[in-house]
Amino acid sequence: MKKVLIIGATGTIGSAVRETLLNETDNQLTLFARSASRLKAGERETVIAGDVTNDRDLDQAIAGQDVVFVALSGALGRFANKIVAAMDRNDVARLLFITSMGIYDEIPASIGASGNLSHNSMLKSYREAADIVEGSDLNYTVIRPGWFTGGPVDYEITKKGEPFGGHDVSISSIADFVKNAVADDNYYSHDSVGLNSK
Repeated sequence: MKKVLIIGATGTIGSAVRETLLNETDNQLTLFARSASRLKAGERETVIAGDVTNDRDLDQAIAGQDVVFVALSGALGRFANKIVAAMDRNDVARLLFITSMGIYDEIPASIGASGNLSHNSMLKSYREAADIVEGSDLNYTVIRPGWFTGGPVDYEITKKGEPFGGHDVSISSIADFVKNAVADDNYYSHDSVGLNSK
């Protein structure tokens, strides 16, 4: 059993990871969100209302955790700085951080190169966050999913420096990868991985 903090627990990916970890593991979950009133805690869950830019809120949530999973949108670089610093302060090492495909210009033309950072300035904050996480001393895994879809668990993994393998990936596939990375601290440790449907 591990203690897992989900930052962004009310979002699409945070909710899917929460459900997968509750149904398929015995992990204890801490759910961190601005709108925590939308969350009803089960017997293996604790809910914390907080702001990811507030050091006190982050310290309260991160202290004592084994794994921190982050699925946010917005000013991701700023958020990543705050989270990395809080993890260092609280001696928590394992970080799983969702960014986006395209941040390394790894999408080939056959899939749609317009989704790459060099063509899409919306990805700047995702790349900034990935750079901060990769530059940290944490045991990180950066996760770069394709476009979210429904459907079963069915995905392939590409590593940083390899061309992205497909346009879409199911939400359940992302949650499955996170479950595996929570279970094994060495699973794609110090790596940045792309996830796409097979």
